[in-house]
Formats: sequence, C-alpha cells, structure tokens
Amino acid sequence: MNNVSVVIPALNEEEPIAEVVRECLATKIPSDVIVVDNGSSDATAERARDAGARVVSEPRAGYGRACAAGVRAVSTESNIIAFLDGDGSDCPEFMPQLIQPIASGMFDFVIGSRTRGQREPGSMNFQQIFSGRLAGWLMSIRYGVRYTDMCPFRAIRRDALEKLLMKEETYGWNLEMQMKVARLGLRILEVPVNHRCRAGGVSKVSGTLRGTFFAGARIIATFLRVASSRML
Repeated sequence: MNNVSVVIPALNEEEPIAEVVRECLATKIPSDVIVVDNGSSDATAERARDAGARVVSEPRAGYGRACAAGVRAVSTESNIIAFLDGDGSDCPEFMPQLIQPIASGMFDFVIGSRTRGQREPGSMNFQQIFSGRLAGWLMSIRYGVRYTDMCPFRAIRRDALEKLLMKEETYGWNLEMQMKVARLGLRILEVPVNHRCRAGGVSKVSGTLRGTFFAGARIIATFLRVASSRML
C-alpha cells in the first residue's frame, strides 16, 4: 500500500496557501499535507491549518531548510513524498501524473516540467526557463540524464530520498535532488505539468533582482559542489 505525504514550504503565503492545501486534499491522494512555515510574518500558518494542513515550523530562513523540516515531519507510514510550492503557481490536479508512476513501482523520482506543459502568460520569466534548460543540459553531459526544468512540483520514493543525504539549505535544494537522483542511477521520469501565475504575495526568487541573483548564485554553487563531489 502506498501512502503519500505532501510537503509545502511557505513564507508569507497567507493569500494562496489555503487554496493550495484544499486543491491537494481534493485529489484524494495525500494522506497528509504538511505546510512548513518558514518564518512567516503573516497568517500563513493559521490559514494552512484551517484548510486542513498539518503545520510545522522552520524559523531558520532557507528553502532547503523548509523542505528538510517537512521531510522530518512526514509520517513513518508514508512511502512517497511530493513537494510543491505554496504560492498557488503549481497545479495539484497533476499530482496523479507524479504519484502513479512511483506507486506502480516503475519509477523512483518523477518531476514536473513546466516548460513542457501549458503556462499562463507571465507565470515564468526568461531567467527561470533559461536556468532550467541550462541546468538540464549540464546534467545531461555530467550524468546522461536530460531535464527540461527545475520544477519544485515533484515526487520521490521516501527510501530513495533518504539515500540522497540532502545538504543544500537554500535555493539549490531542487537541483541537488535532481543531480543526486541521476548520479545514483535511480529511475527518473519527467512529465508535463501546467503552471499558473502566483496567486498572491511576492516571489522570493524572481520578484526582485536581489532574489534572482542570490538564487542563481546558490544554484551555480550547488551544481559545482555536487558535480565535483564523489560522495553524496
């Protein structure tokens, strides 16, 4: 039997978070939806809890720290973990396409591709599309695995995730996961998913020049660190 937990890192997402939780629960797939409040100064935690999520706190800033805190909170009964953002841009109705290939035993890691799906105008900027394509090209050279996106909407077998020994604490978390999954030779599937404009709040990455620069620097540093390391 497959039990699925969903981890949603969130920072100041009081406007969209309740609907994101409700959309996840409406799929009837997850047994548990975990929202990680990453130091919000608004009502993110309260609105997530009222919508039916289990809320855990990770006050230390960092996307990777929030994801790791969510993983630690996952029930021991869950053997598949899905991740998505709390800003309303990911489309939870595509969760079956991510979960079923793992639940069937055919794949270990399934990642959504926003660039292969239908995107609302303005939902992704040029930097996001370019960095995803570039990272995918570099990983194809390094590991022989081609990704078209670093989409946060993804799912992985819990035991596979534990083997990755994730270390990245900020924006390089998603890339680190993709690289380590490829390096271990795990079974990978990329599926098209639709993508929307964020439903509220301000993007911590693409919303400001500083955020874009910092995220880009962390992604480059993560790639170099993982690619040059012989150990996970």
